[in-house]
Amino acid sequence: MKQLGRILTDRGSKYAVSGCPVTDRAGIDAGLALLKSERSYAKATHNTWGACLSVGGPIKGDDGETGAGMVILRMLEREGLQDHLVVVTRWYGGKHLGGDRFRHVQTCVRAYLDSL
Repeated sequence: MKQLGRILTDRGSKYAVSGCPVTDRAGIDAGLALLKSERSYAKATHNTWGACLSVGGPIKGDDGETGAGMVILRMLEREGLQDHLVVVTRWYGGKHLGGDRFRHVQTCVRAYLDSL
């Protein structure tokens, strides 16, 4: 699992991004389990993720951050990146971010894609 660590902080909320190659749902589950084996990621408020599988199509998980998985999927589809899991982690800082949270997810995914 490639972890870029903290990408940004806004009003107390912290965002990080991670990812790894996957080929199926079992690979996604294994990647998420590996990430959450680190205590700080296991205690995060949200671990939202998306993957465009060449066999099975797009799959996402919002983990309570409604709409964030779709933001990740759209960016992966636009980039043409298949068989790769991207996870955006958020530690909630106590203040609602409104629509800014989607821009922060985009920033994190862009940072991850640029690192490939």
